[in-house]
Amino acid sequence: MNTNLNEDGQHRLAEARQSYSGSRLTDSQFDEAWNIAGIINREIHRSGSFIKKLSNYAEAFTDDRKFDVTRAENILRDIFKSRYGESMNQLREELMAAEENLRSLPLEHALPHARTAVQLIQESPSIPAYQAIDRVSVGMARQNGITEYAAQKMMSEAFEAAEGRSLREACKELRQPDRQAARAERKAERVQIQRSVPSR
Repeated sequence: MNTNLNEDGQHRLAEARQSYSGSRLTDSQFDEAWNIAGIINREIHRSGSFIKKLSNYAEAFTDDRKFDVTRAENILRDIFKSRYGESMNQLREELMAAEENLRSLPLEHALPHARTAVQLIQESPSIPAYQAIDRVSVGMARQNGITEYAAQKMMSEAFEAAEGRSLREACKELRQPDRQAARAERKAERVQIQRSVPSR
């Protein structure tokens, strides 16, 4: 198990291990459940949803084990609550409430974030548009306690309202010359290789 946890993390780990579900698991089952809880937490922060991930991982968790999917889901829910101090649904509702509060403000608050994604590509043209937008949306989401999906949506809406075109379009346009140059370079390399191969 991860020994790089801070004091609170170590306390939560011990609490989860001593919980009703945690105390009935083997070490490997507990480690797996703890890690799955982390994956589900990440998914809730990304999309605001957990049902599909929980269902998929619960099914995988039952593999070669003497409990069914329903019990596996309950175990994962318990470990999650011990690890994060709230249920999956409580976390989801928190993020949704924060999004609702943020949506009550003018949309311009998301514009600087959208422009940061554009700036990122200007500074590093090799970064694909989707990665630049994702990187900035993660920062905006954490700053405002909302999902990354909501942050991306707000950034896109704010950019389109201000610029009259989509954020993804603007980012892709900036990468176009770089992609064309890369294609031309690859083509030149192929021609060079073909010329260097002796003809039979």
